[in-house]
Amino acid sequence: MALEFRVLWAGRRAPADWERLCEPYRRRIAAWHPIEERALRARAAADDPGRRAAEAAALATAAPEDGYWIALDRRGRTLDSEALAREVARWRREWPRPVVFFLGSDLGLDPDLAARCRLRLSLGPLTLPHSLARLVLLEQLYRALSILEGIQYHRRPF
Repeated sequence: MALEFRVLWAGRRAPADWERLCEPYRRRIAAWHPIEERALRARAAADDPGRRAAEAAALATAAPEDGYWIALDRRGRTLDSEALAREVARWRREWPRPVVFFLGSDLGLDPDLAARCRLRLSLGPLTLPHSLARLVLLEQLYRALSILEGIQYHRRPF
């Protein structure tokens, strides 16, 4: 099986404006590798102290157990675009199952789920809403793939 990406996040689907921003990156990534995105809602109330754990359970259930799990976590490892491209190249060579990215809700990602991931990836020290984090992730995945394919992405019209 070829490399494929899955982006899972706790919460609702983003408003249409965000989806329009994400679509060009999804389409471009899909030219090389399948990509699936899903919003998952936990059955817990917004003020339920167990909500973050319920969100983690929903995320983990939606992800293939044999996937390469990655937690987006501001305390995680930071990679520049070239380093991310090297990671993607390694996944292409070595990982025949889905690469799954988890994004937490406004409460953040459950620490137990993050601990189960093979990689904690930071998009920077700032806390970002999941819509913006997802857009940045998609752009960086596309940039990494462009680097690997030798495409001068920053010089091409969108």
